[in-house]
Amino acid sequence: MKITIFYLLLVLISLPLLALSVETKVYIVYFGEHDGKKTLHEIENTHHSYLNSVKESHEDAKSSLLYSYKNSINGFAAKLTPDEASKLSKMKEVVSVIPSHGKYRSQTTRSWDFVGLNDHSWNRAQMGDDLLLNAQYGKNQIIGVVDSGVWPESASFSDVGMDPVPKTWKGICQEGVAFNKSHCNRKIIGARYYVKGFYNVFGAVNPSEDYLSPRDADGHGTHTASTATGRQVPNAAALGGIAIGIASGGAPMARLAIYKACWAMPGKPKSDGNTCMDEDVLAAIDDAIGDGVDILSLSLGFNEHSPLDQDVIAIGSLHAATKNILTVCSAGNGGPSPASLANIAPWVITVAASGIDRQFSSPVLLGNGMKIQGYSISPYAMSQMYPLVYARDVARLGVPQYLATQCQPDTLDSYKVNGKIVLCFIGQGRNVDKGIEVSKAGGVGLILANNQDNGNTIFYDSHFIFATGVGYDGAVTILQYIYSTAYPTARILPVQSVSYTPAPFMAGYSSRGPNHVDAHFLKPDITAPGLQILAAWSEASSPTKLPYDRRSTKFNLYSGTSMSCPHVSGVAALLRAVHPNWSLSAIKSALMTTASVTDNLNNPIQDYTGNPATPFVFGSGHFQPIKASDPGLVYDISYDDYLHYLCTINPGLLNKVNAKINCPNQLASPLNLNYPSFVIPNLYGPVTVTRTVTNVFDGQSRYEFSWNLPQGVSILVSPTVLVFDHVGQSFSFTMTIFPANDYSVRNQYVFGWYMWSDGRHLVRSPFAVFLP
Repeated sequence: MKITIFYLLLVLISLPLLALSVETKVYIVYFGEHDGKKTLHEIENTHHSYLNSVKESHEDAKSSLLYSYKNSINGFAAKLTPDEASKLSKMKEVVSVIPSHGKYRSQTTRSWDFVGLNDHSWNRAQMGDDLLLNAQYGKNQIIGVVDSGVWPESASFSDVGMDPVPKTWKGICQEGVAFNKSHCNRKIIGARYYVKGFYNVFGAVNPSEDYLSPRDADGHGTHTASTATGRQVPNAAALGGIAIGIASGGAPMARLAIYKACWAMPGKPKSDGNTCMDEDVLAAIDDAIGDGVDILSLSLGFNEHSPLDQDVIAIGSLHAATKNILTVCSAGNGGPSPASLANIAPWVITVAASGIDRQFSSPVLLGNGMKIQGYSISPYAMSQMYPLVYARDVARLGVPQYLATQCQPDTLDSYKVNGKIVLCFIGQGRNVDKGIEVSKAGGVGLILANNQDNGNTIFYDSHFIFATGVGYDGAVTILQYIYSTAYPTARILPVQSVSYTPAPFMAGYSSRGPNHVDAHFLKPDITAPGLQILAAWSEASSPTKLPYDRRSTKFNLYSGTSMSCPHVSGVAALLRAVHPNWSLSAIKSALMTTASVTDNLNNPIQDYTGNPATPFVFGSGHFQPIKASDPGLVYDISYDDYLHYLCTINPGLLNKVNAKINCPNQLASPLNLNYPSFVIPNLYGPVTVTRTVTNVFDGQSRYEFSWNLPQGVSILVSPTVLVFDHVGQSFSFTMTIFPANDYSVRNQYVFGWYMWSDGRHLVRSPFAVFLP
């Protein structure tokens, strides 16, 4: 009996301990949209009541709540056990319970000249209306940037000459470490930060790594914000005076709202990127909607493939669409792998990255007089020739050759390296670290060579020593020279900014299609400059963001789809200013259908391989801001159209999100959404696609249809001529796609174009077809 009582007591004591041992994690409990009938206090009380229903006590429920989303998004983020999350998911009013996926990653002197958007790059008498002047440089448009914060002292964020803050603005200037209300001004009109999700996983923010405030310790957020809407700053340059010129954002008079939701990863170098938790990002988007932004710019991406109802950027941006807020997102840096895209929702603009017509040349002069093209942003230059060696030949005793070839740590023999230039190949580890290894061994310079897989792709790094990068062909030539003479020598020549052709060209890192969530939609939508973009930088961060880099710079050259995204955000603000009555889908259509598919040599835009790129790489093409302001026709999409589209992929979700939308019993194809492009994932037989175009140019116009078909496909179009007699008039047309009797093209995607033209406007759209 005593033994029985002992075990009973043991069980009773163990039960609460077992309960405590069940691990909690953050879940987002999503209800859809607010009905507008409850106050903010009532909304929070409602969210608490749901937590109270699954928690042991009111105190437990209160302490578990991280965010109560109150503006447009109806939901909350809380720490829950899997069982509690399961119980909430079964409640009638709950649309979905989304586990926090963890971490999004934070993925222009010449670039605006390159796309024709500045005060002096065209003849206004020939080009007609000036987009910047007509848009008043984006005056009073508000761009919300969700990123790592801002360095408010940068000249890019000066408010000199700007009007008072618009009365429609509802945001705040949230104070914190090294950031107070005085850091907001007529340019930076709002700033907030979101850290509860980060804190739940990583603990408190380390003050030596980041600021617990909207201040940017990384540089990424400052760079993206200034690319979108930075003021014009003369004589801006990267470290060492590289890329000197006028730095400017796309909409330099637009207002800026900062939403810091990305933080330094504890114990990791800044070069590893920030981490942005789902629940923090969603809270930022919800506040941005409530604050009154016009454009949302998110240079964030998540590498895992999530359905739309589990993707917080997709959910948040859909709510933004209810207020006609356009969301612009980066495509991700997962290329060149196929189906590597982030941010694939059809209501966002997904932006790929391409290079511009400027490169930073730093050739290698060999002892035999031969000059090998090299590229660098290292602010150092040699004044004389030095002995030249190959890293494999100067390895420390016992070190595997493949490690020495890549100049891995502690692989080089200082006796053999001292006073020499070393040729290393890229590979494992950071490129800058290879220069550190050469310097540690006493070397004076680094030639960083591409391997065969990377070909002649250009890599730029801000090295600490004399350094330049060469393509694989150049590396082979240098090796041949080294082994052709007893005393090889070389000199790394100073960096010079040079014109480059062909441009634009697609960056190898830019993520590619096909769309992994819904294969009927062609993503990315468009490409914009994203390679070595000069913009403002945090003075708390070095050019490389590495812990041993103590250098500081006010402007920095940076690459990624994170840089291409704010280019489009800035131009979208200009288009909204010029066309205030356009819908967000009209702006998106204008950008897509006026994009260029050729480079400055009038050849097809090349991929990083040197071969022609496809729409799975660049979408509709390289954006052209001036042409986008006058597209002729647009493919318009209403918010209800997006909801009806969701009926085709998740009708249960839609019925709960918006009771006004009743999904039809017979679901239509997602191809019916009036998108400016389309994909047929499998063309077994005829497939009909319907589209509607709306005239936004002239009351009297006549458009004719044309196409550029790929091999293996035929098309039947009706009608082939559209005659408009007033602005705002719309016409529908159908395209029936057939598989051609050509069996030489099978088991692959093929790409084509369909176009409407009135002689002045060319309204062009891409399509892709998989031929089984």
